[in-house]
Amino acid sequence: MRDDVLGHLLRASPGAAECPDVAHWWPAHRALAATWKNPMDRAIVAGFAADRVGWAFAGGYQCALAALFPGLPEDAPAALCVTEEAGNHPRAIRSTLRRASRGWRLEGAKRWTTLGPHGALFLVLARDAEVAGERPALRVARVPSDAPGVSVEPMPATRFVPEVPHARLAFDAVQLDEDALLPGDGWALYAKPFRTVEDAHVNAAVLAYLAREARRLCWPQGWIARAAALLLALRALAGEDPSSPQTHVALDGILETGGALFAEATKHWDATPADAARARWLRDRELLAVASSARAQRSASAWRRLGGS
Repeated sequence: MRDDVLGHLLRASPGAAECPDVAHWWPAHRALAATWKNPMDRAIVAGFAADRVGWAFAGGYQCALAALFPGLPEDAPAALCVTEEAGNHPRAIRSTLRRASRGWRLEGAKRWTTLGPHGALFLVLARDAEVAGERPALRVARVPSDAPGVSVEPMPATRFVPEVPHARLAFDAVQLDEDALLPGDGWALYAKPFRTVEDAHVNAAVLAYLAREARRLCWPQGWIARAAALLLALRALAGEDPSSPQTHVALDGILETGGALFAEATKHWDATPADAARARWLRDRELLAVASSARAQRSASAWRRLGGS
């Protein structure tokens, strides 16, 4: 296992193999994951190896799952399935888990499941129907994508990172063993902290992708140095509690600084001769603004918890 991720970022060849689809991306990502032990290091190296933002995002997403859910199988992609028709907040979750003769029965549906058409394992957030009360009791269940009763419907490609597929899922009386449910509160222990873990790993991967392009295109060394410094900051933050307000405040600071670097990157792209990589960046940079309102709410909540203004 390797651990000199900064050396890799600054010394490895800045070329990247063209990768048009998941069938090409996944074997390469799996090989990288087998070489680097730390999930954040994997995210950085996955971003560095990507020829576009989409595969940086996909790699960062898989590494975030590996960080929050240790022991996931690595033979195919996994996906955390939270969002439903009404949204992704706790009261929007209508999928249900009920006791069955041989464990549990899952019913419901999910939307916007990242890499869903290619997933081997779905981590599904659902209501525990055995627990009474106005506030939903949520659990996370491990559901194989090929389990009887699971339907996977590919969704139309998004306007940015269209190479990364999403899917609608339906669960019709899906039978699960007793040990399919992860221990503890599905929202507090998994779904909510994943937003923080995903932000850190995906932003690290995209920043590493840009750092490789910066080296390939001979952008200013000062930009590359600041990108390396931010990646080390994200690497350190990945070891902190993703539920703590201190972590949220620090992550907010890193992402704000990273936003300035991303804006500078666009200026450097504008000074670059037109090519496919430049066109993809101009198309895909919108990804970085997704969930910006949720991040702002997280930051405001963190400052309130800390007693700040």
